[in-house]
Amino acid sequence: MWSWLSKIASACLGPVRRYARTRKDEDGGDNGRVVDDLLWSRDLGRHAAGEFSFAVAQANEVLEDHSQVETGGAATFVGVYDGHGGAEAARFISEHLFAHLVRLAQENGTISEDVVRSAFSATEEGFLTLVRRTHFIKPMIAAVGSCCLVGVIWRGTLYVANLGDSRAVVGSLGRSNKIVAEPLTRDHNACMEEVRQELISRHPDDSEIVVLKHGVLAHQGHNSDTMAHVDLQCMIRSTLIWKLLDLFLPILMRLGVAKRLVRAALKQSARKREMRYDDLKKVEKGVRRFFHDDITVVVVYIDHELVQGRDTKAPELSVRGFVDSVGTSRFSGLSALS
Repeated sequence: MWSWLSKIASACLGPVRRYARTRKDEDGGDNGRVVDDLLWSRDLGRHAAGEFSFAVAQANEVLEDHSQVETGGAATFVGVYDGHGGAEAARFISEHLFAHLVRLAQENGTISEDVVRSAFSATEEGFLTLVRRTHFIKPMIAAVGSCCLVGVIWRGTLYVANLGDSRAVVGSLGRSNKIVAEPLTRDHNACMEEVRQELISRHPDDSEIVVLKHGVLAHQGHNSDTMAHVDLQCMIRSTLIWKLLDLFLPILMRLGVAKRLVRAALKQSARKREMRYDDLKKVEKGVRRFFHDDITVVVVYIDHELVQGRDTKAPELSVRGFVDSVGTSRFSGLSALS
């Protein structure tokens, strides 16, 4: 299932402030609170159409959320990949999807809906090839999957693509300066009737393509002569973070807003277990999974005073979630495209 939105950003480029560095959570030094080593953030960064804030909280022994923000003078790319059954699929997407997008954009001379679709397809086929090649020595790789949520801003147009049940919302200023939030994506998983019917229609010879397991709907993984059935449990995401958006976006400065949202979700997780957030911070990765899942939040601000279609002085950077190093983005190869 794909959801797309086109949005135009226009006007002139204004002055840009300096930006906070990428860092782990440093809540604690001066006020005596416990530092959360499993909370990472980049408080504020610049992209071609505005600014972004980025934060990740780890819960699993191996972080299954992979995510990235790619910035350039003419474009911005945001990807969040929620892995399940392991991190291999999400890691593969983070290493290949953006590269396919840049390659296809160069071949087509632009970024378009078809280019984004083709980048998704090329990435999926690449991972399936990897599974076919390696499942004999690593059988459980056939059980690994990932959601994939992507946003691309190109020449004033925003494309949003989603496979899975990660979510994107857009907030705009409504009456009385209140933030009005609208969903940009629909969940796409086996808990939805239309998705179950799609799976059944595409796999008519497989009576177990959708099964009920431990009271939860699941769809089966690869089923062929070389692949064993794999049960992938579909997970219903909490709507807490979207309720928090209404609470936080109107009253907080842009600086560190993603981290504040993640912290609020973590505090809610602690309250549900009748414990303090400071005590939750002391829980090690792996064990933390009993309290909450890996969490990734990227807040992207689109400033309409930026001129539509004009290259800006935004840095060409590649920022990976929970990775402190910041590299050069491949978007530099698109600077000559119109």
